[in-house]
Amino acid sequence: MLFSPEAHEPLLEESWNAERVRAAIRAIVADAEDAFDDGWPTHPLDDDGDLPARPRTVYLGGAGVVDALRRLAERGCAELRRDYVPYLERSLEAAPDFPDHDHERSLWMGETGIRLVLQRLAPSPANLARLAGLIAANAEDERCELMWGSPGTILAGRELGLDVTPSLDWLRARREEDDLWTQDLYGQRRRFLGPAHGFAGCVLGLGEADGVAGTLAREAVREEGLANWPALAGTSLVAGDGQIRMQWCHGAPGMVATLAAFLDDELALAGGELTWRAGPLRKGANLCHGTGGNGYAFLALLERTGDERWLARARAFAMHAVAQVERAREDHGRGRYSLWTGDPGTALYLADCLDGRGAPPLP
Repeated sequence: MLFSPEAHEPLLEESWNAERVRAAIRAIVADAEDAFDDGWPTHPLDDDGDLPARPRTVYLGGAGVVDALRRLAERGCAELRRDYVPYLERSLEAAPDFPDHDHERSLWMGETGIRLVLQRLAPSPANLARLAGLIAANAEDERCELMWGSPGTILAGRELGLDVTPSLDWLRARREEDDLWTQDLYGQRRRFLGPAHGFAGCVLGLGEADGVAGTLAREAVREEGLANWPALAGTSLVAGDGQIRMQWCHGAPGMVATLAAFLDDELALAGGELTWRAGPLRKGANLCHGTGGNGYAFLALLERTGDERWLARARAFAMHAVAQVERAREDHGRGRYSLWTGDPGTALYLADCLDGRGAPPLP
Protein backbone atom coordinates (compact mmCIF):
# COMPACT_ATOMS: atom_id res chain seq x y z
CA MET A 1 0.00 0.00 0.00
CA LEU A 2 1.40 3.39 -1.04
CA PHE A 3 -1.02 5.59 0.93
CA SER A 4 -3.25 5.43 4.00
CA PRO A 5 -6.89 5.27 2.79
CA GLU A 6 -8.17 6.58 6.13
CA ALA A 7 -6.27 9.86 5.54
CA HIS A 8 -8.32 10.56 2.42
CA GLU A 9 -12.00 10.96 1.57
CA PRO A 10 -14.08 10.21 -1.53
CA LEU A 11 -13.99 12.89 -4.18
CA LEU A 12 -17.27 14.80 -4.44
CA GLU A 13 -18.99 14.30 -7.77
CA GLU A 14 -19.52 17.97 -8.49
CA SER A 15 -18.86 19.25 -12.01
CA TRP A 16 -16.46 22.12 -12.56
CA ASN A 17 -18.27 25.41 -12.02
CA ALA A 18 -16.11 28.47 -12.57
CA GLU A 19 -18.65 30.88 -11.11
CA ARG A 20 -18.97 28.82 -7.93
CA VAL A 21 -15.18 28.89 -7.62
CA ARG A 22 -15.04 32.65 -8.15
CA ALA A 23 -17.74 33.11 -5.52
CA ALA A 24 -15.78 30.90 -3.10
CA ILE A 25 -12.68 33.05 -3.60
CA ARG A 26 -14.66 36.23 -2.96
CA ALA A 27 -16.18 34.68 0.18
CA ILE A 28 -12.73 33.69 1.51
CA VAL A 29 -11.38 37.20 0.90
CA ALA A 30 -14.41 38.91 2.46
CA ASP A 31 -14.24 36.64 5.50
CA ALA A 32 -10.54 37.35 5.97
CA GLU A 33 -11.02 41.10 5.69
CA ASP A 34 -13.95 41.01 8.12
CA ALA A 35 -11.90 39.02 10.63
CA PHE A 36 -8.90 41.37 10.57
CA ASP A 37 -8.09 42.91 13.96
CA ASP A 38 -4.43 43.88 13.89
CA GLY A 39 -3.90 40.44 12.38
CA TRP A 40 -5.84 37.21 12.41
CA PRO A 41 -6.46 34.75 15.27
CA THR A 42 -4.77 31.38 15.33
CA HIS A 43 -7.11 28.62 14.23
CA PRO A 44 -7.72 25.77 16.71
CA LEU A 45 -6.32 23.28 14.18
CA ASP A 46 -3.04 25.25 14.05
CA ASP A 47 -2.68 26.03 17.74
CA ASP A 48 -0.07 23.79 19.35
CA GLY A 49 0.09 25.91 22.50
CA ASP A 50 3.24 27.80 21.45
CA LEU A 51 1.83 30.22 18.90
CA PRO A 52 0.83 33.78 19.79
CA ALA A 53 -2.85 34.64 19.60
CA ARG A 54 -2.26 36.49 16.31
CA PRO A 55 0.87 35.24 14.57
CA ARG A 56 2.45 37.60 12.05
CA THR A 57 4.78 35.57 9.85
CA VAL A 58 4.30 34.03 6.40
CA TYR A 59 3.57 30.35 6.97
CA LEU A 60 0.91 30.54 9.69
CA GLY A 61 0.53 34.25 10.27
CA GLY A 62 -0.72 37.56 9.00
CA ALA A 63 2.04 38.32 6.49
CA GLY A 64 1.06 35.19 4.58
CA VAL A 65 -2.60 36.21 4.61
CA VAL A 66 -1.73 39.67 3.33
CA ASP A 67 0.36 38.19 0.55
CA ALA A 68 -2.45 35.86 -0.50
CA LEU A 69 -4.90 38.77 -0.55
CA ARG A 70 -2.41 40.83 -2.58
CA ARG A 71 -2.00 38.06 -5.15
CA LEU A 72 -5.75 37.58 -5.49
CA ALA A 73 -6.39 41.31 -5.87
CA GLU A 74 -3.67 41.70 -8.50
CA ARG A 75 -5.26 38.88 -10.50
CA GLY A 76 -8.66 40.53 -10.40
CA CYS A 77 -10.20 37.89 -8.15
CA ALA A 78 -11.09 40.33 -5.38
CA GLU A 79 -11.16 44.00 -4.44
CA LEU A 80 -9.57 44.74 -1.07
CA ARG A 81 -11.11 47.17 1.39
CA ARG A 82 -8.01 47.64 3.55
CA ASP A 83 -4.45 48.89 3.28
CA TYR A 84 -2.29 46.27 5.02
CA VAL A 85 1.04 48.11 4.82
CA PRO A 86 0.68 49.69 8.31
CA TYR A 87 -0.07 46.24 9.71
CA LEU A 88 3.10 44.78 8.17
CA GLU A 89 5.13 47.69 9.52
CA ARG A 90 3.72 47.12 13.01
CA SER A 91 4.49 43.42 12.67
CA LEU A 92 8.18 44.20 12.29
CA GLU A 93 8.12 45.91 15.69
CA ALA A 94 6.03 43.24 17.43
CA ALA A 95 7.32 40.32 19.47
CA PRO A 96 8.47 37.48 17.18
CA ASP A 97 6.25 34.46 16.63
CA PHE A 98 9.13 32.04 17.33
CA PRO A 99 11.59 33.74 19.70
CA ASP A 100 13.48 30.53 20.51
CA HIS A 101 14.32 29.53 16.92
CA ASP A 102 16.70 32.14 15.47
CA HIS A 103 13.64 33.67 13.90
CA GLU A 104 14.89 36.78 12.12
CA ARG A 105 16.38 35.17 9.00
CA SER A 106 13.60 32.67 8.26
CA LEU A 107 11.49 33.18 5.14
CA TRP A 108 8.38 31.47 6.50
CA MET A 109 8.76 31.93 10.24
CA GLY A 110 10.62 35.20 10.64
CA GLU A 111 11.36 38.77 9.73
CA THR A 112 12.57 38.01 6.21
CA GLY A 113 9.15 36.85 5.10
CA ILE A 114 7.32 39.82 6.61
CA ARG A 115 9.73 42.21 4.94
CA LEU A 116 9.43 40.43 1.60
CA VAL A 117 5.65 40.88 1.62
CA LEU A 118 6.09 44.51 2.65
CA GLN A 119 8.56 45.07 -0.21
CA ARG A 120 6.03 43.72 -2.68
CA LEU A 121 3.37 46.14 -1.44
CA ALA A 122 5.45 49.21 -0.55
CA PRO A 123 9.04 48.88 -1.82
CA SER A 124 11.67 51.02 -0.16
CA PRO A 125 15.48 51.17 -0.22
CA ALA A 126 15.68 50.79 3.56
CA ASN A 127 13.55 47.67 3.60
CA LEU A 128 15.47 46.18 0.69
CA ALA A 129 18.76 46.84 2.47
CA ARG A 130 17.53 45.04 5.59
CA LEU A 131 16.32 42.14 3.45
CA ALA A 132 19.71 41.91 1.77
CA GLY A 133 21.37 41.71 5.16
CA LEU A 134 19.03 39.03 6.45
CA ILE A 135 19.41 36.92 3.31
CA ALA A 136 23.21 37.21 3.40
CA ALA A 137 23.23 36.25 7.08
CA ASN A 138 21.25 33.10 6.24
CA ALA A 139 23.73 31.86 3.62
CA GLU A 140 25.28 29.21 5.87
CA ASP A 141 22.24 28.15 7.86
CA GLU A 142 22.75 24.58 9.09
CA ARG A 143 19.09 23.66 8.73
CA CYS A 144 19.41 23.20 4.95
CA GLU A 145 15.69 23.49 4.26
CA LEU A 146 13.21 25.94 2.83
CA MET A 147 11.15 26.98 5.84
CA TRP A 148 14.00 28.28 8.00
CA GLY A 149 17.16 27.86 5.96
CA SER A 150 18.97 29.21 2.93
CA PRO A 151 16.83 27.55 0.20
CA GLY A 152 13.94 29.80 1.21
CA THR A 153 16.03 32.96 1.42
CA ILE A 154 17.68 32.11 -1.92
CA LEU A 155 14.23 32.21 -3.52
CA ALA A 156 13.51 35.55 -1.85
CA GLY A 157 16.87 36.99 -2.87
CA ARG A 158 16.40 35.89 -6.45
CA GLU A 159 13.04 37.65 -6.62
CA LEU A 160 14.62 40.83 -5.28
CA GLY A 161 17.53 40.74 -7.70
CA LEU A 162 20.10 40.23 -4.95
CA ASP A 163 23.36 38.32 -5.28
CA VAL A 164 22.75 34.95 -3.63
CA THR A 165 25.97 33.35 -4.88
CA PRO A 166 27.37 32.75 -1.35
CA SER A 167 24.14 30.95 -0.39
CA LEU A 168 24.23 28.83 -3.54
CA ASP A 169 27.88 27.92 -3.11
CA TRP A 170 27.40 26.90 0.51
CA LEU A 171 24.28 24.84 -0.23
CA ARG A 172 26.07 23.02 -3.06
CA ALA A 173 28.97 22.27 -0.75
CA ARG A 174 26.62 20.78 1.85
CA ARG A 175 25.22 18.27 -0.62
CA GLU A 176 26.40 14.81 0.31
CA GLU A 177 27.84 12.03 -1.83
CA ASP A 178 24.41 10.49 -2.41
CA ASP A 179 23.04 13.90 -3.54
CA LEU A 180 20.97 14.53 -0.38
CA TRP A 181 21.24 17.09 2.39
CA THR A 182 21.10 16.57 6.16
CA GLN A 183 18.73 18.90 8.01
CA ASP A 184 19.79 20.07 11.46
CA LEU A 185 16.30 20.94 12.60
CA TYR A 186 14.59 21.21 15.99
CA GLY A 187 17.48 19.47 17.73
CA GLN A 188 17.55 16.49 15.36
CA ARG A 189 19.66 15.62 12.33
CA ARG A 190 17.59 13.90 9.65
CA ARG A 191 17.40 13.75 5.87
CA PHE A 192 14.00 14.83 4.62
CA LEU A 193 12.92 14.52 0.99
CA GLY A 194 9.96 16.87 0.61
CA PRO A 195 9.80 20.56 -0.34
CA ALA A 196 9.10 22.10 3.07
CA HIS A 197 12.03 20.58 4.94
CA GLY A 198 14.24 18.60 2.60
CA PHE A 199 15.74 17.62 -0.71
CA ALA A 200 13.01 19.05 -2.96
CA GLY A 201 13.23 22.47 -1.32
CA CYS A 202 17.02 22.51 -1.65
CA VAL A 203 16.81 21.59 -5.33
CA LEU A 204 14.20 24.32 -5.85
CA GLY A 205 16.56 26.83 -4.27
CA LEU A 206 19.51 25.75 -6.40
CA GLY A 207 17.44 25.47 -9.56
CA GLU A 208 19.75 22.77 -10.87
CA ALA A 209 18.97 19.36 -12.34
CA ASP A 210 22.30 17.59 -11.77
CA GLY A 211 21.63 14.17 -10.28
CA VAL A 212 18.06 15.02 -9.32
CA ALA A 213 16.22 12.52 -11.54
CA GLY A 214 18.42 9.65 -10.37
CA THR A 215 18.01 10.57 -6.71
CA LEU A 216 14.24 10.80 -7.03
CA ALA A 217 14.12 7.44 -8.79
CA ARG A 218 16.29 5.82 -6.13
CA GLU A 219 14.20 7.10 -3.22
CA ALA A 220 10.80 6.35 -4.80
CA VAL A 221 8.66 3.46 -3.56
CA ARG A 222 6.81 1.92 -6.52
CA GLU A 223 3.89 -0.41 -6.85
CA GLU A 224 1.91 -1.36 -9.95
CA GLY A 225 2.76 1.75 -11.93
CA LEU A 226 2.29 4.14 -8.99
CA ALA A 227 4.90 5.87 -6.83
CA ASN A 228 5.29 7.64 -3.52
CA TRP A 229 8.22 8.97 -1.48
CA PRO A 230 8.80 8.62 2.27
CA ALA A 231 9.25 11.70 4.41
CA LEU A 232 12.79 10.62 5.30
CA ALA A 233 15.35 9.20 2.91
CA GLY A 234 15.94 5.48 3.14
CA THR A 235 12.99 4.78 5.41
CA SER A 236 9.61 3.12 5.14
CA LEU A 237 6.65 5.04 3.79
CA VAL A 238 4.93 4.45 7.12
CA ALA A 239 5.72 7.28 9.54
CA GLY A 240 6.02 6.97 13.31
CA ASP A 241 2.29 7.57 13.76
CA GLY A 242 1.46 4.66 11.46
CA GLN A 243 0.34 6.91 8.60
CA ILE A 244 1.71 7.21 5.07
CA ARG A 245 2.01 10.85 4.09
CA MET A 246 0.49 11.93 0.78
CA GLN A 247 0.73 15.70 1.06
CA TRP A 248 2.54 18.68 -0.41
CA CYS A 249 5.00 18.79 2.48
CA HIS A 250 5.76 15.04 2.51
CA GLY A 251 4.97 12.52 -0.20
CA ALA A 252 4.23 12.24 -3.90
CA PRO A 253 2.05 15.36 -4.33
CA GLY A 254 4.75 17.73 -3.17
CA MET A 255 7.54 15.94 -5.00
CA VAL A 256 5.61 16.12 -8.28
CA ALA A 257 4.35 19.69 -7.72
CA THR A 258 7.87 20.91 -6.92
CA LEU A 259 10.12 18.77 -9.11
CA ALA A 260 7.98 17.65 -12.05
CA ALA A 261 10.47 19.25 -14.41
CA PHE A 262 13.28 17.08 -13.01
CA LEU A 263 11.46 13.73 -12.77
CA ASP A 264 11.55 11.24 -15.61
CA ASP A 265 8.23 10.89 -17.43
CA GLU A 266 7.22 7.56 -15.96
CA LEU A 267 7.91 8.53 -12.37
CA ALA A 268 6.23 11.93 -12.67
CA LEU A 269 3.06 10.32 -14.00
CA ALA A 270 3.24 7.55 -11.38
CA GLY A 271 3.29 10.11 -8.56
CA GLY A 272 0.48 12.11 -10.10
CA GLU A 273 -1.67 9.05 -10.68
CA LEU A 274 -1.26 7.98 -7.06
CA THR A 275 -2.29 11.46 -5.91
CA TRP A 276 -5.46 11.14 -7.97
CA ARG A 277 -6.32 7.64 -6.83
CA ALA A 278 -5.76 8.47 -3.16
CA GLY A 279 -8.27 11.32 -3.41
CA PRO A 280 -8.70 14.51 -1.36
CA LEU A 281 -7.18 14.72 2.11
CA ARG A 282 -9.41 14.62 5.18
CA LYS A 283 -7.17 17.21 6.84
CA GLY A 284 -8.85 19.93 4.81
CA ALA A 285 -8.40 22.10 1.76
CA ASN A 286 -5.10 23.82 2.58
CA LEU A 287 -1.79 23.89 0.71
CA CYS A 288 0.70 22.31 3.08
CA HIS A 289 -1.21 19.17 3.97
CA GLY A 290 -4.55 19.44 2.25
CA THR A 291 -6.47 18.98 -0.96
CA GLY A 292 -5.32 22.23 -2.58
CA GLY A 293 -1.65 21.46 -2.11
CA ASN A 294 -2.12 17.99 -3.59
CA GLY A 295 -3.92 19.47 -6.57
CA TYR A 296 -0.81 21.40 -7.55
CA ALA A 297 0.72 18.08 -8.63
CA PHE A 298 -1.91 17.96 -11.37
CA LEU A 299 -1.18 21.52 -12.52
CA ALA A 300 2.52 20.68 -12.65
CA LEU A 301 1.79 17.66 -14.84
CA LEU A 302 -0.47 19.76 -17.04
CA GLU A 303 2.41 22.15 -17.64
CA ARG A 304 4.82 19.31 -18.31
CA THR A 305 2.65 17.14 -20.56
CA GLY A 306 0.00 19.45 -22.01
CA ASP A 307 -2.54 16.72 -21.25
CA GLU A 308 -5.87 18.36 -20.34
CA ARG A 309 -6.76 15.34 -18.20
CA TRP A 310 -4.56 16.83 -15.49
CA LEU A 311 -6.42 20.13 -15.58
CA ALA A 312 -9.71 18.28 -15.21
CA ARG A 313 -8.31 16.50 -12.17
CA ALA A 314 -6.98 19.72 -10.67
CA ARG A 315 -10.39 21.30 -11.08
CA ALA A 316 -12.13 18.28 -9.54
CA PHE A 317 -9.93 18.73 -6.47
CA ALA A 318 -10.74 22.46 -6.53
CA MET A 319 -14.48 21.79 -6.34
CA HIS A 320 -13.88 19.42 -3.44
CA ALA A 321 -11.70 22.03 -1.73
CA VAL A 322 -14.49 24.62 -1.98
CA ALA A 323 -16.81 22.25 -0.15
CA GLN A 324 -14.16 21.50 2.46
CA VAL A 325 -13.64 25.21 3.21
CA GLU A 326 -17.37 25.74 3.58
CA ARG A 327 -17.79 22.68 5.78
CA ALA A 328 -14.87 23.65 8.02
CA ARG A 329 -16.23 27.17 8.45
CA GLU A 330 -19.56 25.73 9.59
CA ASP A 331 -17.85 23.26 11.95
CA HIS A 332 -15.63 25.88 13.62
CA GLY A 333 -17.81 28.94 13.24
CA ARG A 334 -14.96 30.85 11.59
CA GLY A 335 -12.43 30.73 8.78
CA ARG A 336 -8.84 29.54 8.93
CA TYR A 337 -6.60 32.53 8.27
CA SER A 338 -3.17 31.50 7.04
CA LEU A 339 -1.37 31.10 3.73
CA TRP A 340 -0.15 27.53 4.02
CA THR A 341 -2.66 25.89 6.34
CA GLY A 342 -5.77 27.98 5.75
CA ASP A 343 -8.38 29.41 3.43
CA PRO A 344 -6.38 32.22 1.73
CA GLY A 345 -3.88 29.67 0.41
CA THR A 346 -6.73 27.51 -0.84
CA ALA A 347 -8.12 30.56 -2.64
CA LEU A 348 -4.85 30.87 -4.54
CA TYR A 349 -5.18 27.26 -5.68
CA LEU A 350 -8.74 27.94 -6.80
CA ALA A 351 -7.56 30.96 -8.79
CA ASP A 352 -4.88 28.88 -10.47
CA CYS A 353 -7.47 26.30 -11.45
CA LEU A 354 -9.53 29.08 -13.02
CA ASP A 355 -6.48 30.14 -15.03
CA GLY A 356 -5.51 26.57 -15.87
CA ARG A 357 -1.94 26.99 -14.67
CA GLY A 358 0.06 27.83 -11.58
CA ALA A 359 2.28 26.68 -8.74
CA PRO A 360 2.32 26.98 -4.94
CA PRO A 361 3.15 30.50 -3.67
CA LEU A 362 6.91 30.08 -3.22
CA PRO A 363 8.46 32.11 -1.79
